[in-house]
Amino acid sequence: MNTVYALTKIGNQYWLFAGAGLICLVTFGFLILGPALGSHGRVWEKAAAGFLSLFVLAALIVAGVVIGLTIVYYYDEIVDLLRGI
Repeated sequence: MNTVYALTKIGNQYWLFAGAGLICLVTFGFLILGPALGSHGRVWEKAAAGFLSLFVLAALIVAGVVIGLTIVYYYDEIVDLLRGI
């Protein structure tokens, strides 16, 4: 009996999205979280800086989703505008 499971065949685009997400998280860690934690000495200050860094991460995710949805929604108009240039 040959059964194909859904997770055994993952498309290439999902691997690319996962890789891009991993690169973004590593970049966030090095450029935002690392300096925020390294600039404080006390534990509660580091905890507060880490907590506030999560708000920065959330803002970046929301901005990316809004920009992406805007591009998807206005894709036809964007293509027409670019053809006119």
